[in-house]
Amino acid sequence: MTIDYKSIKTDGLAKQIAESIRESIFSGKLKVDDRLPTEEELAGRFGVSRPTIREALKRLAAQNLIRSRRGPTGGTFVNRPSEQQVRSNLANAAALLVTMGEFTLSNIAEARHELEVVCSRLAAERRQQSHLDTMQAEIEVQQNETISDREFCDSDVNFHRALVDATQNPVLQYVMSAVIEALQPIENMVIFRVRERQTIIRQHQQIYAAIRDQDQEQAATAISEQMKYLEEKFREAQENWQLDQAN
Repeated sequence: MTIDYKSIKTDGLAKQIAESIRESIFSGKLKVDDRLPTEEELAGRFGVSRPTIREALKRLAAQNLIRSRRGPTGGTFVNRPSEQQVRSNLANAAALLVTMGEFTLSNIAEARHELEVVCSRLAAERRQQSHLDTMQAEIEVQQNETISDREFCDSDVNFHRALVDATQNPVLQYVMSAVIEALQPIENMVIFRVRERQTIIRQHQQIYAAIRDQDQEQAATAISEQMKYLEEKFREAQENWQLDQAN
């Protein structure tokens, strides 16, 4: 069990200490169920007061990274991060990289295209009825003309999440969590004014039918058609933005 007791700045001490311990957890230096030093020991090693340590531990507990237990065998222990938490962290990191300019729309579109083709083939092979039911339910939501653009975009995300879940491959589900939860909503935000709902619905119906029929080649063709359509709409949205800037 190792924590980096590196020197810290005087501002935001609790935040810095929490980040130091968090880094040790995610790097594997601190293992699941490892017991942390006591507040007094941590205060001595970091050179801060116990209230500062207490605040740092509260931050970690709020992230579900640690848990406390009372009694003779009690203390503060490292939690196992939930699958949802790990996926959320990945999605947040991906969204941050977009805002920093590390990912362009063309990067996102190209990567999503290739990954979704792989997912569609596996989904057609491995889908369960529950995955089909979710996809069909989202298509029905999208066919409701009274829903807002936000609701349509949310349903679009849900449809593709069900497709990825149908692969039953935890590695793909993890990788695609960044695409589906973070990057796809960004795509939707850019192109929702230029895409046609009925086209998206028709494409979803084709994807659904191919996966239902376990036709891997048709599933790959259908998803590729939608990805190409979205790439075309990205270009159209970008051209419109450039025209607006010129005017």
